[in-house]
Amino acid sequence: MSTTFQLDTSTSRATPTPAPMKRLTVPKIRARKQDGVTAEPIVMLTAYTARQAQLLDAACDLLLVGDSLGQVIYGLPSTIPVTLEMMANHAAAVVRGSYHAAVIVDMPFGSYEQSPQQAFESAAYLLKASGAAAVKLEGGAAMAETVSFLNTRGIPVMGHVGLTPQAVNVLGGYMARGRSEAEADKIVSDAVALDEAGAFAVVVEGVVEPIAIAATRAVSCPTIGIGASAHCDGQVLVTEDMLGMFERVPRFVKRYEDIASTIQGAAEKYAEEVRTRAFPGPDQTYQPRD
Repeated sequence: MSTTFQLDTSTSRATPTPAPMKRLTVPKIRARKQDGVTAEPIVMLTAYTARQAQLLDAACDLLLVGDSLGQVIYGLPSTIPVTLEMMANHAAAVVRGSYHAAVIVDMPFGSYEQSPQQAFESAAYLLKASGAAAVKLEGGAAMAETVSFLNTRGIPVMGHVGLTPQAVNVLGGYMARGRSEAEADKIVSDAVALDEAGAFAVVVEGVVEPIAIAATRAVSCPTIGIGASAHCDGQVLVTEDMLGMFERVPRFVKRYEDIASTIQGAAEKYAEEVRTRAFPGPDQTYQPRD
């Protein structure tokens, strides 16, 4: 385990204390892929809170503070309204809750597209405010100059190609990408451009499997698949999706639990006990001392 817990008597909350383990670094993640082969696939899940980070940390190599928090946490219709401040606050919580995984934070829509200088200012703010190890941005060849600009100034960058949620208004929806020859070629060339610009890894999202495999073989850095292929160098999912927190999830998600039903059942049991005055009982109340 990467984290142990001590009981804070003032709050009755379990707070994390670091075990003797060094946090994974971006160079170590990048080095997982040698001569086009990743012997140990990279494990990444999203995290938005300190407690979630505590629970996921030991199992993951990377924790992604994704702008998907817009929908998952805030109930927004897309990632477009997410702000730098939202990302910085949640990333700081995830950093505080983890000691093993490297923490990557998404750059939200509008915070990096204008120019490399704008991207540097936004990325520097996110890393300074949160303590995260790297940023992630969407876009392919068009963002290569920005990736290089950040990388040469000490900011590691994870790229993101294929289905890019921040461009949903241009793409016209969340359908799989790469079905046409032209689009397939662009996805692969976008991944190559990011790799050559210095990205330490590239997320490949929502593309037909042969294109994900082709992109993985075309780049020297690891690819992280989501709705792509098991032949990518790693995988990422939105944690709430794979835990079954929502009724509907993308077809590429495998549900490992049905946490929503567990929570609903517990709430119903609690409500029943409150209404029948069965809760609180003797074990949950304070009685006068003799």
